[in-house]
Amino acid sequence: QVQLVESGGGSVQAGGSLRLSCAASGYTYSSNTMGWFRQAPGKEREGVAAIRPFGTGKYYADSVKGRFTISQDNAKNTVYLQMNSLKPDDTAMYYCAAGVLSLGTWYNRAGHPGSYNYWGQGTQVTVSS
Repeated sequence: QVQLVESGGGSVQAGGSLRLSCAASGYTYSSNTMGWFRQAPGKEREGVAAIRPFGTGKYYADSVKGRFTISQDNAKNTVYLQMNSLKPDDTAMYYCAAGVLSLGTWYNRAGHPGSYNYWGQGTQVTVSS
């Protein structure tokens, strides 16, 4: 059974940092793209960052470029999202996702929720001004 378990969320002041973790189990981790998404109340789920198998490619939403960094530890089947210079607009539930994406369309599809088959339960991030 596929399981994605997020951790590391919390409440911080603007300008602060958090590191999210997502531990994966139950499938061939190394063959999947891992993504981070977020959803604020009343808004659609949006792609934040994604990483190709073995870190051969990364995607970032424009709104987080230069502030967030996605990485993974294949030995631990874990993907991370380091979030720096947090802003109140980053407040949302953050979800980890896994899916097999085609190489040719990877950058076009990495930020789309429909590209992913498996999802975690989410971890809340709240940034106060």
